[in-house]
Amino acid sequence: MKITVVDAPLIRDELTKMRDKNTGSIAFRKGLVHIGRYFSYEITKSFDWVEKEVKTPLAAADGIEIGDMKRVIVINVLRAAMPLVDGLLKVFPEARVGIISAFRGKAPEFKVSVDYVKVPRISKKDILIIADPMVATGSTMVRILKELRKYGEPKRKIITCVVTTQYAMEKIEKESPDAEVYTAVIDPEINERGYIVPGLGDAGDRAFRNE
Repeated sequence: MKITVVDAPLIRDELTKMRDKNTGSIAFRKGLVHIGRYFSYEITKSFDWVEKEVKTPLAAADGIEIGDMKRVIVINVLRAAMPLVDGLLKVFPEARVGIISAFRGKAPEFKVSVDYVKVPRISKKDILIIADPMVATGSTMVRILKELRKYGEPKRKIITCVVTTQYAMEKIEKESPDAEVYTAVIDPEINERGYIVPGLGDAGDRAFRNE
């Protein structure tokens, strides 16, 4: 499994603001949008493209066309991922969007339930981007990956998250070794409640003023 930690100054700046417990919900949501957009730029660096010539009003010019841009499927893991998906769609406006409502229960079982799934058919030409801001134990993401297999196998399977842990990465790799991960940081701990430490707190609650 390939893990890319996007350690750009802009990402670190946004992450610092989002970690701050005094950051309000509007700024927190904006941070998720900005990070989603930046992740998209990083992801496109690995997309297939072809050379293309166009005519400007004055002369011919060499350029490129990124064919993969039209083959993106974004999976919105409700509800915390909504702002992150918003950022992704600013770069991938032609993406098809799937929705999965998944909920991880309380410790110590951390049982994962999936309440709603609406996902387009997935082909071997598609690039699947799964958005979930916090991947703590990896249990929810593993369940989502299993659910998505029912709809087909993509050319690439990409997970975007703001914060994750090494524990989660190892768990996901066992289930889906072909997955790719783009994250802002890998934090060191998970507490007894299943929260990442230092983490962000509950991303959904903070984004939607339920804290």
